[in-house]
Amino acid sequence: MEKNNHTKQLRSATTFLLLWLTFIGESQAIWLTIPTSGTKCVSEEIQSNVVVLADYYVVADEVDHHHQIHTVSLKVTSPYGNNLHQKENVTHGQFAFTSAESGTYLACFWLQNKHEQPLTVSLDWRTGISAKDWETVAKKEKIEGVELELRKLEAAVEAIRENLIYMKEREADMREVSEATNAKVAWFSIMSLGVCILVGALQLWHLKRYFRKKKLI
Repeated sequence: MEKNNHTKQLRSATTFLLLWLTFIGESQAIWLTIPTSGTKCVSEEIQSNVVVLADYYVVADEVDHHHQIHTVSLKVTSPYGNNLHQKENVTHGQFAFTSAESGTYLACFWLQNKHEQPLTVSLDWRTGISAKDWETVAKKEKIEGVELELRKLEAAVEAIRENLIYMKEREADMREVSEATNAKVAWFSIMSLGVCILVGALQLWHLKRYFRKKKLI
């Protein structure tokens, strides 16, 4: 009886893990409305050494009355402004890279050809374990089923740990910047107060000298 209960608990825990992994591993595309003029950008803050994979395509890929296919242009840049991916006049595509530095990565879309109406672009942006090809990993290491899902769980836990470490480092950096800024503001306030006192003393000395010169006091 206890063995059956233990088996049921193990199955329930395994089912919960599978559902949880399916939920966190699910990637949802976002739709961007590209204006007829200007750019539309999407950004994400990514730490270093993270795999990024994205697919994009024009949702309304139709032929207009001029028999021209609707196309978009895009450019992906790193936090330091390095060009990671750039395409012009395309209906769909894919880009992938491994982040070299931590910071905000930008993917900007715009319409290079003249369009009377805005276009809609679907962007499926995946990072970390969501961008990993688990089918290839399963075939290479010959794992499947619960073992594969546990491997995904291990990768998810490791990603969470790295993200927490990254957030802790960012918090420490922000705290240092805040403390340095507060110290500079304090010194600036003291200097401003000193200048005000000095200017007030000079004005008082000048007025006192002026009144004595005019024999008013």
